Amino acid sequence: MLYYNILNDKYYHLQEVTKNIDLSLTVLPTMTSTLIKNGLIINEGTATEADLRIKHGRIEQIDSTISPCSRDIIVDAAGSWLLPGMIDDQVHFREPGLTHKGTIASESKAAVAGGITSYMEMPNVSPATTTLAALQYKYEIAKISSVANYAFYLGATENNLEQIKALDPKTVCGVKVFMGASTGNLLVENPTALEGIFRDSPVLIVTHCESGPIIEQNLRQFQDRNIEPVIQNHPFIRDTEACFKSSSYAVDLAKRFNSQLHVLHITTEKELSLFSSGPIQDKRITAEACVHHLWFSNDDYAEKGNLIKCNPAIKSAADRDALINALHDNRIDIIATDHAPHTWEEKQLPYTQAPAGLPLVEHALLSLIDHVQQKRLSIEQVVEKVSHNPALRYGIQERGFIREGYHADLVLMDPKQKTHVRDKNVRYHCGWSPFNLHTFNSKVTNTWVNGHLVYDGIDVYPLQGSAQALLFNR
Repeated sequence: MLYYNILNDKYYHLQEVTKNIDLSLTVLPTMTSTLIKNGLIINEGTATEADLRIKHGRIEQIDSTISPCSRDIIVDAAGSWLLPGMIDDQVHFREPGLTHKGTIASESKAAVAGGITSYMEMPNVSPATTTLAALQYKYEIAKISSVANYAFYLGATENNLEQIKALDPKTVCGVKVFMGASTGNLLVENPTALEGIFRDSPVLIVTHCESGPIIEQNLRQFQDRNIEPVIQNHPFIRDTEACFKSSSYAVDLAKRFNSQLHVLHITTEKELSLFSSGPIQDKRITAEACVHHLWFSNDDYAEKGNLIKCNPAIKSAADRDALINALHDNRIDIIATDHAPHTWEEKQLPYTQAPAGLPLVEHALLSLIDHVQQKRLSIEQVVEKVSHNPALRYGIQERGFIREGYHADLVLMDPKQKTHVRDKNVRYHCGWSPFNLHTFNSKVTNTWVNGHLVYDGIDVYPLQGSAQALLFNR
């Protein structure tokens, strides 16, 4: 991607523009504005060729033609799509305590290279984020090291209701409830504790729904026959009934207490019956699908093995197709990643010992564009599910849309370039990708966070102060 300077009528690569600038400072964005010319803006259900100017971190102007001024860095976006940055409402960046797997710095760099400009991070770190003090500590880490905008969930336990009730709805994205099949003190199964959370939470409740007793029962069937399960058994151990029993319980609780509920990573066709279609603004109960459940099926376990072991499990091709259909009829409201890195060595352990989760933020949006090019989704639908709807569901202030006055969180994608995925080139701290050796049919060429160019298609530029904590209208 080239950048044009009107003062001397020359084009530059970003490295030439910034080679004499200390990239730890925010000199470049305050001295200049950015004018993106000739891009196809995908926003609010339409695709419109237009120009867009970024100034002081915001979208200053959108028009069919904008004349350059002397301070503009001009980006020629002809042939490219300009999207609002993806808002990923479910990531595990592993800090504090699990930094051998990933850090807020490393995984946010991978995220912006993948077109994700904001993320909401989960509480299952070490120690788990179950107190206001632990929550504040993560915000302090992100303020120093995150390249993308950030928010963090408080984790629910069976005895921290007072901490949940003290959350500030303006600054905290939600409370995460592991309703079964979790580890440590984050598992909440006690009905009285769950009722208290659903009754009193001042913020959105997000749930991981799998029934621990059903999973244990399924595992016992192997043990009773003295058979060691393998990865191909994973979707049968963590099966449809385990998911449905827990999801339906969460939905029943939300209806009983009129809670705001968002059910994460739906994986089965049966669960879709729990959710209604229609605009997300009208819903108190919403659902999400994740990119790997839209891409892989149980047919892929033979090749990928533990690399695609995740909870809930990747299930059948029929379930995958049902999720795609539910995106069309709006029973699935949001697409996220559930990015959850583990080391290569951990993933080589036997099935029952290998941890669940896979790294996804760098390639999630690319995978969705492949769905677009295969005509399974439209680009307008993708933008709605990854940008507009997360902003609406969480009430994120002035993000998620390409609108004048909004924060300039933007992604430029070339739908004709290729992206070749190789483990040696990924930005994840863990150093591998489930998409290794795959070629995606598009490329992220630029990512702006609050108007700062943080990725130019080659390198990530972690400008200090470019990322901000998300704020919520509640």
